[in-house]
Order: sequence, then C-alpha cells, then structure tokens
Amino acid sequence: MTTQEAQAELKEYLSLSQDSKEEMDDEIRPIKTLRIPEYNKNIDTYKKAGMEAIEKGELALLLLAGGMGTRLGFDGPKGTYPIEENKSIFECLFDNLREDIGDRQIPFFVMTSDKNDEATRSFFKEKNYFGYDPGLIYFFRQDMAPACDFDEKLLFESEDTPATSPNGNGGFFTSLLKAGYGDVLKEKGIRWLNVFGVDNVLARIADPAFLGAVITEHKSAAVKAVLKKNPSENVGVVCEKNGHPSIIEYFELGEKMAAQRDENGELLYCAGVTVNYLFNASILLSTAGRKMPVHKVKKKVPHIDEAGNFIKPEEPNGYKFEILITDILEFFPDFLPVEVKREEEFAPVKNLHGADSVDTARKLLEARRA
Repeated sequence: MTTQEAQAELKEYLSLSQDSKEEMDDEIRPIKTLRIPEYNKNIDTYKKAGMEAIEKGELALLLLAGGMGTRLGFDGPKGTYPIEENKSIFECLFDNLREDIGDRQIPFFVMTSDKNDEATRSFFKEKNYFGYDPGLIYFFRQDMAPACDFDEKLLFESEDTPATSPNGNGGFFTSLLKAGYGDVLKEKGIRWLNVFGVDNVLARIADPAFLGAVITEHKSAAVKAVLKKNPSENVGVVCEKNGHPSIIEYFELGEKMAAQRDENGELLYCAGVTVNYLFNASILLSTAGRKMPVHKVKKKVPHIDEAGNFIKPEEPNGYKFEILITDILEFFPDFLPVEVKREEEFAPVKNLHGADSVDTARKLLEARRA
C-alpha cells in the first residue's frame, strides 16, 4: 500500500468509523435461541434437509485463517500450529469436516493475510491439501487497513511503508469479491456459506443438521452458540439491536443487563457465539458495494518515529480499523442462534496456557476421542 493509497483509505475509514467502546443509545433485546432439546427433537429432519442441500452442491466453506501464532509463542500461521503431536489446527478442522460429510468435497475458501498467505499456501501444498481436491480450495487475502496515531495521522512501519493491519473478520466477503470469487459462488450455485474461524479446533463444519435447521426454520443466517458460563464470561452474545440481529460484547451489555435472567432463572443473554456461521449467499452477494460501519480500536501499533527509530509500544498509541461480522448481520432479516454442547464443539485456542488455551483445547480433544 502506497502512502497516497493509505491516506485515501484512512480518510474513508475515519468517515465510516465509530469508537469501539463509545456509549450509544442502542435498543438491545434478547433473541430466541434454538436450544438443544428442541434441536435434538427434530435432528433427523434437519440432517435430511441439510444433506440434501449438500448433495445438490449448495454449500461452500470459508475459513478465516489470517492470524499468526504469536500469542502461542509460535512463528507461523496459527492454523499450522501443532495442536497435537504431528497434527496441526488445519488438520483437525479437515478431520472434523470428514466426520460430518465423509469423502464428499465442496468448495473451500481460505482467507489469509499479507503476513501468512505464502506460508499458508505452502503448508497446504506440503500436506497434499489434507487429501482435498486442490481445485476446490480458493485462497484469498484479507484486506488491510492503514493505522494512525491518536491525532489521526498515518503511522509508518518504515520510511516508505504505512503501518497496516487486517481490517477485521467482517471484511471477509468484500475481500472474497475482490479476489473474483463472487463468480465462483454464482457459477456453482452456492446458496449457503459456512464461515468459521481457525481458532476453534472442535468446530463442526458443513454440519448437515445445522444447515438443515436453518433451511427448515426458514432463516437466512445462523450461528452455533454455547451457553455462557456466567454473566461476565468474555464472549460475544447474540441479541437484537435496533431491530436487527447482532452480536455484542460483554462490556457493551453492561453488568446489569448481562446478569438479567428469565422466569426460569437462565440468563436472558445466554448465547455465546463460537464463530461458526451460516449465511445465505444471495443476501451476501446483494451487499456488494455497500458501505459497512468501521470500528476504530485503540491498539499498540509498531512504527518509526520522526528520527527513523523503530518503536514497539508497550501501551496503545494509535487506532486500527476493523469491520466486524456483526456488521454484516444488519443486512439479514432474521438470525438463528443454535445451541451446541460446549465440550463437544467449542475449544478456542487464544493463548498458550490458561483459559481458552492450547492446554484446554488438547484436553477437550482427548476427551472427544475417549
């Protein structure tokens, strides 16, 4: 990205941006979740409907894989991290895929980043695409956004190179279209896009029952969700905001609202998202060219100072700009959170040790095999 391009993009991002924690007079309401007992009661119907759609070629996958393994003490793409002996996170995800649809193969999009694109492609090739048809795997890079200081002036990582960062997972579809893959969706007759993150090694993807539930219940978008452990658990929750489906963070709810309970004593805002979504592809395609809100987030941005010295700040020193998946939901008329069992489908790998870590994910993987 040239300085001139970065200046132009910064101006646009600033015009669309809002502070990530600014107080807003939003009207927030609970949204009904398809709970496990009701889901299981109709599981055969859902599986049949989902498998029929898969057999017709109506489902494609999109993996959000732009992250690096830095927080795991690993110098490489996060998906290449050896979560088990001789098995990477990527390999776990392909194993999960085969558990649900066997040897069937469907279009598989992989969103990388500038930092890990080459290494990710090389890893897939080295592993023989995990037994998948390479002609069905479509790599594309996530868009980058310029970073600025608190005075909204560009920061530079070198004399001629503006500091940039990925523009958030919500930009996945814009990046996919820029890569020319909107035509692939149309040509192959894709009706549903299963979007999932690289972080969750227990993610069930191309799950026929999940897809079938969305089809049978006549919804246009859905997410797999787990019940929150407690009101303050740091996980985004599903809700309705200003009349639209949305996902909001704990700090946005506030302690009082986060602790609200229904007549059965359960949390009103109980559905914690697992970053495993289903989107109607036609509605996604209709968003092409539409502007989405941008979140201006205070971050630590490495940069050079006026003397040319490289600075790696210990405290936030500027803004990065992100588009969130929740922003896409505003284009959808309805949304279905589907409850799944945490111990069976949710093992996020955010840290090396402690909560949501390599350690906890490995234990859950072992428990699943037991």
